[in-house]
Amino acid sequence: MKEEDYREAYQQEHLKCADLAARVADLEAKNEELEWKLNRIKKNPLWKASRPLRSWVHWIIRQKDRISNCGGPRGILHKIDYKKRERAAMGQFGTESFPSPEQAAAERAARFPRMPKISILVPLWNNQREFQIEMLDSVMNQTYGNWELCLADGSDGDHACIGEISMQYAEKSGGRVVYRKLEKNGGIAGNTNACLAMATGEYIGLLDQDDILHPSVLYEYVKAINEQDADYLYCDETTFKSGNINHMLTMHFKPDYSPDNLRANNYICHFSVFARKLLDGSELFRPKFDGSQDHDMILRLTDNAKKVVHVPRLMYYWRSHAGSVASGIDAKPYAVEAAKGAVAEHLRKHGFEHFKIESTRAFETIFRIRYQIIGTPEISIVIANKDHVEDLRRCLGSILEKSTYDKYEIILVENNSATREIRDYYTELLGFPYEENKEIQRSRDGKIAVVAFRGEFHYSAINNLGVKYAAGEYILLLNNDTEVITVNWMEELLMYAQREDVGAVGAKLYYGDKTIQHAGVVIGLGAHRTAGHTHYKQHRQNLGYMGRLCYAQNVTAVTGACLLVKKRLYEEVGGLDEDFAVSLNDVDFCLKLRQRGLLNVFTPFAELFHYESISRGLDDNGEKADRYNRESEKFRRKWKAELEAGDPYYNPNFSLDRSDYSLKV
Repeated sequence: MKEEDYREAYQQEHLKCADLAARVADLEAKNEELEWKLNRIKKNPLWKASRPLRSWVHWIIRQKDRISNCGGPRGILHKIDYKKRERAAMGQFGTESFPSPEQAAAERAARFPRMPKISILVPLWNNQREFQIEMLDSVMNQTYGNWELCLADGSDGDHACIGEISMQYAEKSGGRVVYRKLEKNGGIAGNTNACLAMATGEYIGLLDQDDILHPSVLYEYVKAINEQDADYLYCDETTFKSGNINHMLTMHFKPDYSPDNLRANNYICHFSVFARKLLDGSELFRPKFDGSQDHDMILRLTDNAKKVVHVPRLMYYWRSHAGSVASGIDAKPYAVEAAKGAVAEHLRKHGFEHFKIESTRAFETIFRIRYQIIGTPEISIVIANKDHVEDLRRCLGSILEKSTYDKYEIILVENNSATREIRDYYTELLGFPYEENKEIQRSRDGKIAVVAFRGEFHYSAINNLGVKYAAGEYILLLNNDTEVITVNWMEELLMYAQREDVGAVGAKLYYGDKTIQHAGVVIGLGAHRTAGHTHYKQHRQNLGYMGRLCYAQNVTAVTGACLLVKKRLYEEVGGLDEDFAVSLNDVDFCLKLRQRGLLNVFTPFAELFHYESISRGLDDNGEKADRYNRESEKFRRKWKAELEAGDPYYNPNFSLDRSDYSLKV
């Protein structure tokens, strides 16, 4: 290349960067102007005085909206039904779930090949008398007998009864309860580490001084240790009030081990039990992370674990009372910074640099993590299209006008369009007359290509053809009936897709009325027991089940309507399986990636509208319904084992008949 060619190429890149910077600056200026206007309104005395009236008016509007949508997922009847179903289900998770005398006797008599001693650590500090007794009783009543309870007491003189009660239980425990009075209170970290120094077990369990264990939890854990060689275990949990575990506030039914979830949110929390060897000489709790010492510990130990096992039963009861973390994060505000620090150290350990951790609107300790994008790899956006010029114009216009990521090409796979309008639009995009008989035509700047697919509509084959012509390092499958909302949507997808442990990444998609179309796919969900979308038709501002619509997380599959993946991976797994002409090809593709040990990720921070099925209509009757039934049957046969095992990111206590995380009743 000649020197003048280098100079010209440099100038072109410089112009692109300048244009991108100008667009970002323009958006920032608009945001600053709107924020200034909003602050002016908020500071206006009349605005402040009218707050009660506005609240009342907004409440009326919300009720009107809910009533008008009473049959849908946002409607008031749905909300009432959800609460009724939740209350009906609660009974099966409280004391009703405790083993009968016969079952308890059978569990006590059970003998496993491995009968490890489990040392349960409870740091004590100024506990209430009744809480102490209930905690101790819940350990004494365990149906698995090879445990020890290590109590390190940092209580002050006004709480001498805690030591007295503990020693009484130690005397009648046959040596299984070990108590030590500390010279001074060492905080949560120090007191727990003192417990660890007393422990002699092969496995370690962590229990808070005011909480309660299910009688069978150790039995279930030892069973999992024997059946799955588990070296880190956790279960589902609930908060409760009024000293009665049947008075549940929030039941948390968790997914199986999900590293991206864990970075954004300490969803594992209670009841953690792990092989002592995972500590590998390191501290259990580190004082610098007091307030979020458990999140730090869980991140470190799950990293070291060979087999993390989730026992999907509600077996930990977290007491909510004044001053407890269960009653609200405001009780311990320093926990937020401690959690950010723990996550930051974990990310640096995994080689990430220049990331940003921010609290989300869901909760102060539920995080949005912004990863650095390495380099500027090219993304090939593959879009299947037949006619529908207005839909395509809206889609491409939103990409070209809104996207802050500049290194991309658009490959339109034309499938037997019949209208003059679409041919004229192709001519407009290319910058020269579109010719129907050519296999591929590229625009003068190389940004857009039109590829001809001659056969009948076949989503898998159409996209596979488009990928063959893709020059990018990444493939972004995108429907022509989408519209970009967030300007940095490609960056939000790319920051995950660039990781070596990640397969497909999907966006958050909305219908035109701003209700959710896609927020991750669960296999086995829905009438056909193939796959379905969670949080379906919930409002855009919904926080999601336990805040799940507010952070990036691992899912089994994402929709092909907006899916980013490395081209190398796309080709290695054979692209979209052409046995699935229209339906389930994206879910099948994601399952193939999971077979390779890769994670699939859904991020709520890449948002688009998806005016679903405009291009081809809904698969709800006639020939289309028959085709969907055939492809569903094919999918169930191919992924029989996975469907029988259940979606690892969707708790088996949830109903497969609903998309709103309703419990089975």
